[in-house]
Amino acid sequence: MATIFDRYSRVVYSVALRVLRDPAAAEDVLQDIFMQIWRKPESFVSTRGSLGGWLAVVARNRSIDSLRRRKPSDSVEDIVLASPFNLAEDSERTVMMERARGVITGLPAEQRKVIEMAFFDGLTHSEIAELTGDPLGTVKTRIRSALLVLRKAMQA
Repeated sequence: MATIFDRYSRVVYSVALRVLRDPAAAEDVLQDIFMQIWRKPESFVSTRGSLGGWLAVVARNRSIDSLRRRKPSDSVEDIVLASPFNLAEDSERTVMMERARGVITGLPAEQRKVIEMAFFDGLTHSEIAELTGDPLGTVKTRIRSALLVLRKAMQA
């Protein structure tokens, strides 16, 4: 047994260490494997391959099993997730949009209508005047008045 340990312990330990990345855990796997050989030498079947190859596979499998049994060391609340989005800006934008919607719904119907057509439908002043039948100057005045009310509300 000492000869087998001297010959193959480095292979078993290095495989376990590569998988576990923890020297103490790798030593535990090494000890478990050699205890298994001591107790059940018949678990190795020489017709299936070499002892070194079998030990390397067993070390890898035991190491993976050890990783699966581990409990996460970090609390879920302590884990910081990277996000490609700036959540603070998104939140601020959402608040600003809600305020703007509230102000727009409070506008007189004529002003609300021309603002929606200009900014949400993407129509020009001339197109709005054509669609509503109002003079171009009236459309421009309504848009300007609505924008002034919106600016005051947003600055408050």
